[in-house]
Amino acid sequence: MPQVAIFMGSASDEEKMRPCAEVLDTLGVSYRFTITSAHRTPERTAKLVSELEKGGCQIFICGAGLAAHLAGAVAAKTIRPVLGVPLTASPLGGMDALLATVQMPPGFPVGTLALDKVGARNAAWLAAQILALHDDDLAARLRAKRQGFIEAVEQAAAELEG
Repeated sequence: MPQVAIFMGSASDEEKMRPCAEVLDTLGVSYRFTITSAHRTPERTAKLVSELEKGGCQIFICGAGLAAHLAGAVAAKTIRPVLGVPLTASPLGGMDALLATVQMPPGFPVGTLALDKVGARNAAWLAAQILALHDDDLAARLRAKRQGFIEAVEQAAAELEG
């Protein structure tokens, strides 16, 4: 069973949320990547949360635009961490989704990341860091990736400075 669930509000969100799955792949974290809607399929959303939670899923990542209620709908059904990725899908440039995702009532928090692909990537990194609290192998993989980032910056600086 997956450790992380990645939910999108519609198929049109896949391009923006795919980087989340890619990061989890590179870290060796199992996940389920699917579509469910807070408004169009609320029963499916509740059923998925229940089934995945019973199967051991530890973290839910939800990407949605417009009213962006998916993360809140999931947070209402679980006490596991829910990470929200607001997506740009309206003339408001994602501000509607950002505010809908970040403004949750007390007791039902959603950890809100940046918009679109950057938020999707960071949601995966944050989910992995949470999982690494109890997984030393994953923690080592995270440290190795971070070291790779450091080395890439140092290499770029050395090349620039000649």
